[in-house]
Parts: sequence; structure tokens; C-alpha cells
Amino acid sequence: MGAISDAKKAYRLLKRAVASRTAVQRVRRSLAVSEQFPEGHFKIAVYFADGAVNMYQMRQWYRPLAELSKRWPVVVLARQATGAEKLLAEDAPPVVFVPTVRNLEKFVAQHDIRIVLYVNQNTRNFQMFRYGRRWHVFINHGESDKMYMTTNQYKAYDYAMVAGQAARDRLSRTLWAYDVDRRTIEIGRPQADHYSGELPFTPDDRTVVLYAPTWEGDRPSAHYGSIATHGERLVSALLATGSHRVIYRPHPRSGVVDHEYGAAHRRIIAAIAAANATDPRAQHVYDDGPELGWQLSAADVAVVDISAMVYDRLASGKPLMITRPVDERASIDTTGYLSDCEWLTADAAADIVSEVERVRADDAAIARLRMWVQHYFGDTTPGAATAKFHAGIEQLMAKWDDWEAHEMGAVRPDLDDDDEEGDEEEI
Repeated sequence: MGAISDAKKAYRLLKRAVASRTAVQRVRRSLAVSEQFPEGHFKIAVYFADGAVNMYQMRQWYRPLAELSKRWPVVVLARQATGAEKLLAEDAPPVVFVPTVRNLEKFVAQHDIRIVLYVNQNTRNFQMFRYGRRWHVFINHGESDKMYMTTNQYKAYDYAMVAGQAARDRLSRTLWAYDVDRRTIEIGRPQADHYSGELPFTPDDRTVVLYAPTWEGDRPSAHYGSIATHGERLVSALLATGSHRVIYRPHPRSGVVDHEYGAAHRRIIAAIAAANATDPRAQHVYDDGPELGWQLSAADVAVVDISAMVYDRLASGKPLMITRPVDERASIDTTGYLSDCEWLTADAAADIVSEVERVRADDAAIARLRMWVQHYFGDTTPGAATAKFHAGIEQLMAKWDDWEAHEMGAVRPDLDDDDEEGDEEEI
């Protein structure tokens, strides 16, 4: 059995290497015919060291970055070929493929990058941190009360752009010797100013319910996924009424760890397809597309797991319910919104129809929701978050100018470091 297992692993690794090499070649061909920019053109870089599987972390920033680039040119530094390929195919900012440290170093030497933005905590971020004389800023890929939002890795960045007071309170409670007032900049949620996508159905008198579960997690403390515990029952109940429309938007990694979780996910997809075949007017939606926005605004009620989707929906100010994890080891921060949210237990999942009607009719719950929206995001007037984001960038640019003037004549580090490790190219 051991030899068979080793052979399978070797085959998977070889298959992955061939696919990666092919992706590298495709990316280079695409870039060879794309628009070329002069040296010194870009002022802001977004560092993205992930592949295609984590593109959701970048997509939500496309439109805010496009708006920002009208003032300050923005480029994405893509380290993996599969991620670069997706970026080139989608509505992303300009892309530079820098698979090796030397590629990265050459680009940094050619452009006047003053701010580097990071959307995740990939360990390869540290290969970019070596470059000083620029601000390294964590902008994240969402707002939530997950433990990811209080990792000590925040200290590695010069600044963090956060949604609002809730994020500052969370970091203050958790991180030792972290100067929240100095190192965080509140920007609300600029993505909410750029909701995208077109409705894939014709609106009617049906109640629209968005069910957006996360993946199963890779450790007990992160077992937030509800597809296997809640999902099948609640979707089946909603499909059966004839008066509801389901939008099912699962996390793209659903089922990558747990086979049974993935099987439950596929059964939900099949149930939606069967319901639409029976009644084409139902127009239930299995949504695995890149656009995020229309789902949040179209749904009368959202049912989501503990994830960034809680706060994506919260920013809309419309009713939502949070699935209560069955695994008691799952880490739940009960000091913020989750202390006052509308929980949906696994036992209540089959009674989702009455639960949906209850939260829609509860004026007190809606008033509490608005209070939490203010706490997490501040002013959600259209355009307010974008203005905050741009003001934060302007603030950092001004600080860059101050530091550069102060350091005039200082010895600059040699970028060509022959001792630098990790100069292997992705294959």
C-alpha cells in the first residue's frame, strides 16, 4: 500500500509541475503582447503570492483599485503562474509576473513603488518585506471576527487598513504592544461602493435567500463550514416552498479537506438543478462566479457561516442569520457582532422558512443590526468608504514624502543581494 500511495503522490506532483510549467508559458506569451509601461510608472503595488484557488481574495479589490489608479498607478505583482493567468484574464489592474526573487528585485529597481498592499498572509509576503523605503500595508480580503483577523502577523506590516472601530477594538484586545491608533487606518468597506454583477434571474414576488457557506476548515478551531450540518436541510426546505428563491454561493475551497463535506456540496447543486428543471420559473441559482455584490443586494435574507461573508452582508444593512458551528471546538469571538447576531442552529435548519420570516419581521433585530453596521464600518453612505480609502493612501504618500526628504543623502541598500534565498522559479 505504501508503494502505491507514493506512486500516486509522485504522479500528482508531476501532473502539477507540468500544469504549472504550461501556465508559466501561457502567462509569458500573454504579457509579451500586453500593454508595456515605462520605468517609474507605478507608485502602488499589490503583492499577490497565491494561485488561482485564492483569487477571491483579489477579485473584491479590482474595482476599488481601478478607482484608486486614476490618481496613483497600481500594479499587481503576481508570484504564481496560475494566479497571474487569472488576473490577466479578468478585470484586474495591470499585472507583472515575478516568479523569482530576482524578477521581483528587477521590477522594484525599475519602478517608484511607494506603497505595497497585501490582501492575505501568504508566507512569501516576507520576500517583499525585505524592500525598505516604502510602506507595507495590509488591506486584507474581508472583515470578520475570525481568529485570522487578530494574528500577530499584523505587526509585520507598517500599517493595516481596517474597516472600522470593531477591528481596532479586536486588535487592541489581542495583540501585545501593538499601537492601534498609530498603525491602523479606518477605511470602511470600499468594495461596497462597487457592487458588481448582473442578476441571473428576473425579480418577482419570491423571497430571495442567499446561502453562502464557507469551507470545512483545516483544523477544529476553524470548523465553521455548515454545508454538511445545516446546508442540505435548509436548502431542501426552501426549494420545496415554491415561494422562495435560493442563491447558493459556497466557498471555492468547499470539500478540499473533507470528502463528505464535498459530497454534501454536490448534492445541494444537484437539488438546485432538479428544482429548476421541475419549475423553470423558480430560477434558483448555484453561484460560483467571480463577481460579488449582486448577491448581497438582491437577497431579502442571507444565511452565512462565520467568515468574511458575515461582514460583507452586514455592510449592506439587510437581515442575515449566522450558522452556529456544530463542533464545539470552533473558535467564536463573542465580544463583537457574534454576541448579538441571529444564530441558526443545525436543529433549526429544517425550519428555515419560519426563521426567515421571523428575522424579516423583527424591527428590534433590524435596529440592532444597524447599530452593528455603524460599529464595524462607520459611515456606509455610498462613496464614503472610497473617500476614506483614498484619503488613507494620500496620508501614506505624504508620509513617504516626509521620510524621503528627511533621509535625503542616506546610503541606500544594495538590492542585488547574492545571498538571497528562494530564487527558484515556479515549475
